[in-house]
Amino acid sequence: MERLTQLGTGIGWRPEIADVVEAMPGIDWVEAVAENVCPGHLPDSLVRLRERGVTVVPHGVSLGLGGADRPDEGRLADLAARAQALDAPLVTEHIAFVRAGGERTATPLLEAGHLLPVPRTRDALDVLCANVRIAQDALPVPLAVENIAALFSWPGEEMTEGQFLYELVERTGVRLLIDVANLHTNHVNRGEDPAKALSELPVEAIAYVHVAGGFERDGVWHDSHAHPVPEPVLDVLAELVSRVTPPGVLLERDENFPDDPAELGREVERIREVVAAGAAPAGAVPHPAAQDSAGPAVEAARGRVGLAQAALLSALVAGTPAPEGFDRTRLAVQARALAGKRADVVAKVAPELPQILGASAYREAFLGYAQRRPMTGGYRRDALDFAEDLLLGRRVTDPAPRRRLTDWWLERSGPAPLTGRPVARAVRAARFALRRG
Repeated sequence: MERLTQLGTGIGWRPEIADVVEAMPGIDWVEAVAENVCPGHLPDSLVRLRERGVTVVPHGVSLGLGGADRPDEGRLADLAARAQALDAPLVTEHIAFVRAGGERTATPLLEAGHLLPVPRTRDALDVLCANVRIAQDALPVPLAVENIAALFSWPGEEMTEGQFLYELVERTGVRLLIDVANLHTNHVNRGEDPAKALSELPVEAIAYVHVAGGFERDGVWHDSHAHPVPEPVLDVLAELVSRVTPPGVLLERDENFPDDPAELGREVERIREVVAAGAAPAGAVPHPAAQDSAGPAVEAARGRVGLAQAALLSALVAGTPAPEGFDRTRLAVQARALAGKRADVVAKVAPELPQILGASAYREAFLGYAQRRPMTGGYRRDALDFAEDLLLGRRVTDPAPRRRLTDWWLERSGPAPLTGRPVARAVRAARFALRRG
């Protein structure tokens, strides 16, 4: 296996802080959300950073490597194209599932709109290993996978997080992206000791490290990526760097950016100081993957994992009963968090909607819609379905915003998005009704 790329200290690149990132001194590399980058039309800011020699790493969020199904070939091809366009030394994704149901389980295909934890079981590990190998074969550069934060635990887990990650590396040779904020989150929410996790996982396989902020409410830690990095997260980083000096460390901040741009620079410098104080030996080259003998059993494991994930996701987004063994209170917290994130992302994808309805009215209406309609086709489709739900249900009665909402929906829905399906005539009739509304 090739030696890990030395990245240095970086920050997550987001369009809202592109100018700040470009002007920030001492930034060796940046990470960009892969799905937000178009290979043929790279943002000018990323082009300028690349020209200056700043490494750009694409960070995927939609593959769902921990899901029951094989990774989607189209999504893999898109991630590969972004890696090549950015001349990236590696790409990263998450140990999570983001959708469940469908043909395998004979249930509706549902989208979580967020990263959900996989159970630390042998079945889930078999499926994850198979999916990671498929992704590795499809990508032109090495893959690293990230541990995620969770608000709840799966019942009947068979391994700790460290053991789960160790076996994943043993069987696939994949590299790790360790998020120390997520280790802290799981400490608060699930009672898991970050030091124990670090002692069990193969630190020599770490490609880089994420550091991010969050907040605690009613005894639950929310990994928001919208707050300053707290000392407990830096303490976990210090614990990690006492064991190994990671090839790269990066500050993540996704929203609620500070008014003072220097604040982000100070956070990056604080992270750099913690890493320098650790002074552990540099990371070693991970050993090659062992021969995996679980192949013949993977398809059966996919079925079992698929049923379990579909039942859980349905409880979170469709209001069905919680599967046995789960903490119902924590699932309710997760369900509210998913609905809130869904509302936030749709507002970013379609900013006209809160402008038309008003910010508070938009959020109230969307959360009501989310209780009735699980997401099945991504955020852009969700925005259109939300507007259609408001109009056909006559939930917007004021003529001016109703007309604006009608025009917005008609402009973006296309001439006949469901042409050829049995309900196409009904949709065309609905359009006519919307025009008349």
